[in-house]
Amino acid sequence: MKSKISGDSPRKKPQIIAITNQKGGVGKTTTAINLAAALAECGKKTLLVDLDAQGNASTGMGVQERTVTSYDLMLEEPAANVVFQPTKVDGLFIVPATTDLASADVDFAMDKDRSFRLCRALRNATTQALGWDYILIDCPPSLNLLTINAMVAAHSLLIPLQSEFYALEGVSHLLLTVRKIRQTANPVLRIEGLVLTMFDGRNNLSRQVEQDARENLGDLVFKTRIPRNVRVSEAPSFALPVLHYDPTSRGSQAYRALAREILKKHAGAGM
Repeated sequence: MKSKISGDSPRKKPQIIAITNQKGGVGKTTTAINLAAALAECGKKTLLVDLDAQGNASTGMGVQERTVTSYDLMLEEPAANVVFQPTKVDGLFIVPATTDLASADVDFAMDKDRSFRLCRALRNATTQALGWDYILIDCPPSLNLLTINAMVAAHSLLIPLQSEFYALEGVSHLLLTVRKIRQTANPVLRIEGLVLTMFDGRNNLSRQVEQDARENLGDLVFKTRIPRNVRVSEAPSFALPVLHYDPTSRGSQAYRALAREILKKHAGAGM
């Protein structure tokens, strides 16, 4: 990493949040899809960037056309109105992903500014002029070049934390990476918060994980907990966020609560 980002204008829009955890199966993509839908439901113009070569966020949103993708966005080739696709959710747009992303580490290896590619694409005047309120980045389940690009581009990180044994084990490694990014590339990067996912209040283990997380990380842990809910699990097979698949489900209510918690925090901070 050669240089640091220069920062944004006083308007501080859009807020860019990378959703990341190097551990797979923690509800990262599910959180990205449903938080994006919840923010759009709150009237916020939202962009979801699928940065995972598996393309699960794209599939979960029912995206069929993937001619122009987040890989192209990192190449800085396509026009903005081509890469940002509307979805079935009013106010929510997406940059889809394909397996092309899997070769990013090799393809950009010779670029001395390779860690800043996504930052340049998302923080430039052309992209910001489109009036986004929020840009959410669904990161791959690893600390590779794509995740580093997301951290450099983002204002903050949202970390899904599965309510199971060893849940906190990988968080310390992730926080060390955040410290390095702050020192070398993105000094304003902060932790948006950790959200407990697949939570079952009837389960002693879930309650113990929550207690440990709050004791160790305090206010960084969101009050909202995402429950283990069959409707949340079913929704991707219908290519819909759970908020549209079953608007009254416990999962839908939880993601709306998470969106409200984030919006309240940002309003209090003047963002």
